[in-house]
Order: sequence, then C-alpha cells, then structure tokens
Amino acid sequence: MQPLYTLYAQLEPALLEEIEKNATIKIFKAGEIIMRTGQYVKSTMLLIEGSIKIFRENEEGDEFLMYFLEPGEACAISLVCASKMEASQIMAKSMEETTVILVPIQLMDEWMSKYKSWYYFVLETYRNRFEELLLLIDNVAFRNMDERLQFYLNRHASVNQSNIVNLSHQQIADELNSSREVISRLLKKMEQRKMLMLHRNYIELKSQV
Repeated sequence: MQPLYTLYAQLEPALLEEIEKNATIKIFKAGEIIMRTGQYVKSTMLLIEGSIKIFRENEEGDEFLMYFLEPGEACAISLVCASKMEASQIMAKSMEETTVILVPIQLMDEWMSKYKSWYYFVLETYRNRFEELLLLIDNVAFRNMDERLQFYLNRHASVNQSNIVNLSHQQIADELNSSREVISRLLKKMEQRKMLMLHRNYIELKSQV
C-alpha cells in the first residue's frame, strides 16, 4: 500500500502502519455511486487514486455539485457520519476509476486521542471543506451564471488536471441548476472569445477560464 505512505506522509509512521493493518482497499468504477443519501457510514474514506464528486440530490434527482475529492484527501462527510453513526446527507460518485482506503469506524475515537497527526488531519479536512463550501456559496449567491460557469469549468480542469471537460451541456446545466439552453448560449459566447472550443462530446479549455 505504498501510495498510502506517499499521499498521507503527514501522518505518523505508527498510524500509517495501523491504517495498513486495519483498513481495506476498494476500487470503484467510473460513474459508480460510492455513498448515497440516507446511507449509514461504517468507514472513513481516504482517497488513493482517481477523483470523487460530492453532491446533493433532491427528490426529482437534480444534482447540486458541492466539491471534489482528490488523492491524499479524506471525505469530511464520512468522518462526521462515521464518528456520530449518522446517515449521510450527500451523494458521492467516482468520476473515474477510483481507489479508496476504508478505515473502520471503531478506530476513529481511538486515533483522535492516540495520534496527534490524525487529530490535525481531521481538523484540516474539516477546514478545507468548509472553505470550499464558502467559496461555493459565494459563487451561487453573488455571481452571475456566466461567472459560475467559469468557476465550474476551472474546478473540473483542476481536479482532472486536464483542459478537457467530458461533460454534456445538459450535465453542466443540471449541476448548476440551470437550463441546457442557457449553458449552451454561455459556452458559445466563451468560444467566441476564444476561451474554449466546443466539440461534439467534450469541451476543450484554452486556459484557466
């Protein structure tokens, strides 16, 4: 489990050994649901490879993107739900083939008091997610749709480390709570300004838009 020691090098060696001894590895296919709303979480999730989309879903199945998880990060929701034995209020889906380490719930409290590095890792995870949600709120509350679209495309490019966004106009519209017609019109304007190129099944960003 060498990636564990590389991606989570800030954790104490003894703790990394405990994780390797007690945790299990699970691989999810691209597009697979990892966590559902209402699901009780029995493990904390550490991401080793791939990327995960965290989002809310309403009763009609509409999705609202909250944030992405990348290798070296933990799911803050799983930390909270696992420690309190509560049901999840969000959905998690793999964006590509994704490998995670599942840490049993019963070790959470023990590690918080036993390992300072785990304590600070959990706090840092909460802080990062809180800051990301504040940024999301700012974009939803205080920006126009064209600015929200730019922010959304930049996030995808950053997470995937690629200037190719493999999403349809309808998928983008769903995640931004807009209509396909509005998103298509804004993307066309961005293309005219040479910020991106529209292809049949993907969007090619010219730079961080």
